[in-house]
Amino acid sequence: MSRGITYTSSPLLASPTPVWRSKFIVATIALAFAGLIARAVYIQVIENAFFQKQGEVRFARTLALPANRGRILDRNGVVLASSIPVPSIWAIPEDVPRSPEALKKLARLLGMPLAALNKKLEDEDKTFVWLKRQVDASVGKEIAALGLKGIYQRKEYKRQYPEGEAAAHVVGFTNVEDQGQEGMELAFNKALSGRNGSRRVIKDRMGRVVEDVGEQIAPVDGRDLQLSIDSKVQFFAYQSLKQAVLLHKAKAGSVVVLDVQSGEVLALANYPSFVPDKRRNLSGAQLRNRALTDTFEPGSAMKPFVIAQALNMGMLTPETQIQTAPGRMTIGSATISDSHPQGLLSVTGVIQKSSNVGTVKIAMQMAPRKMWEMFSQVGFGQKPVLPFPGAVSGRLRPYKSWRPIEQATMSYGYGVSVSLLQLAHAYTIFGRDGDLVPVTMFKTTEPAMGVPVIEARHARAVRHMLHLVTLPGGTAQKAQAMGYSVGGKTGTARKVEGKGYASKKYRGIFAGLAPIDAPRIAVAVMIDEPNNDKYYGGDTAAPVFSQTVQQTLKVLGVAPDMSVVPQVITDAVEESF
Repeated sequence: MSRGITYTSSPLLASPTPVWRSKFIVATIALAFAGLIARAVYIQVIENAFFQKQGEVRFARTLALPANRGRILDRNGVVLASSIPVPSIWAIPEDVPRSPEALKKLARLLGMPLAALNKKLEDEDKTFVWLKRQVDASVGKEIAALGLKGIYQRKEYKRQYPEGEAAAHVVGFTNVEDQGQEGMELAFNKALSGRNGSRRVIKDRMGRVVEDVGEQIAPVDGRDLQLSIDSKVQFFAYQSLKQAVLLHKAKAGSVVVLDVQSGEVLALANYPSFVPDKRRNLSGAQLRNRALTDTFEPGSAMKPFVIAQALNMGMLTPETQIQTAPGRMTIGSATISDSHPQGLLSVTGVIQKSSNVGTVKIAMQMAPRKMWEMFSQVGFGQKPVLPFPGAVSGRLRPYKSWRPIEQATMSYGYGVSVSLLQLAHAYTIFGRDGDLVPVTMFKTTEPAMGVPVIEARHARAVRHMLHLVTLPGGTAQKAQAMGYSVGGKTGTARKVEGKGYASKKYRGIFAGLAPIDAPRIAVAVMIDEPNNDKYYGGDTAAPVFSQTVQQTLKVLGVAPDMSVVPQVITDAVEESF
């Protein structure tokens, strides 16, 4: 029946259509196309840069190409710090399956509680979260073998420190971002870090690189640092120090070894110490580089500088007699005394017996300015010229403000404070025949030029006195070293506590040179608060000096200058404070 219908005769189709309606429809379509064209022109021409940037923000990424951090080497090329590539684990939390069994395995490999892992996946950014930075390569392989969706790895560099706690305070350490935090790692962070490169890429929503765009900038690796430290000397010095601190139940200790000829620091060790790449639960006491950051009153170790200045001024000779009886003297309201009355002593005997009274009588014959000049010229009161964080200047007040009693006490090491590095550095003038060479932490091959402080003959005279200190009748017979002649000076100083001095807290100190006729090294040792019935420097610090000298000179290839092995001395003369 439908086949018989004639559509043209339909009343609906036969009704007349207004012309304006068709024109309106055509105009509407034309306007729509014009709008689309305008929008296309706006997006692709006028605001093209904006929309390109928005697209890049969503898909394009600049990947850092990390530079390999430079190594830190000892003077012989032994690695003290280096970087190795390791994986770091990250995740896209919304993609990670919440399978309890799978997450339990992942948490075990990451070394964290399951609850901590779940917290990271739930509370952090849903598109990126670090799970653990710098894991072992073997752990990275095991995690990859799990095949978990949403778990990814990124290559980073982890710092390794082969010498461990022995060189920790020298080398320092970096944080997880590979930025130096302590020691040479901090002091030379910029040089060691180098410059990172970059790579511009387009990633999909899964974080996978699908295309490289733009130019790739290659990284510039960091520069290697070669220190003056000898890793063998550093190890032996640290071990000797550690044993002494533990033996005497001391609070802490430090040792510094300098090359007298070049001013190079061969060893700088402290105890307690730490392992640089295992730093959980560290205390400030472990981190502190005491040899550079701590100052102390050096006690009798200051006496040789007073005697050297007196000789240099022509006030006396090594044979000049000084009356020290009855073993005490009064200045103002204060009484200065010796541990043991000595009577008439030569200037040499004043050093050998460590007489406070004898030293004060000599010091009070010179103007305060002269004594201050000696202390200042050897570096006391001045910050060491070392590119090392935390190095302190110590305390040396202007001579114009000195009262007589202050000049007297400073002559035997009270009222002036120094660091152990400063003390070791100052003693090099006796090993270099009177001149002071700059100290350095870097290996050098150039001859060191020193600044004259005292005449050579007077330096040699004091060096002879220092040698007698270690022989029978001296205060540091335990400083003797097998096969090598030595010289040095003990110091025992009460520690400041509150507004005065503690009655039972001391520092044992020893500073000296070896071999005595042609010194190659200067060594200074400080034992803080020995608490084993012995606190004198001759008992606590001198044995560390002895062991360090023996090992150091062997490592340096210095031939023994003594054919007779000295006897082990058990009862040394006690030095005065």
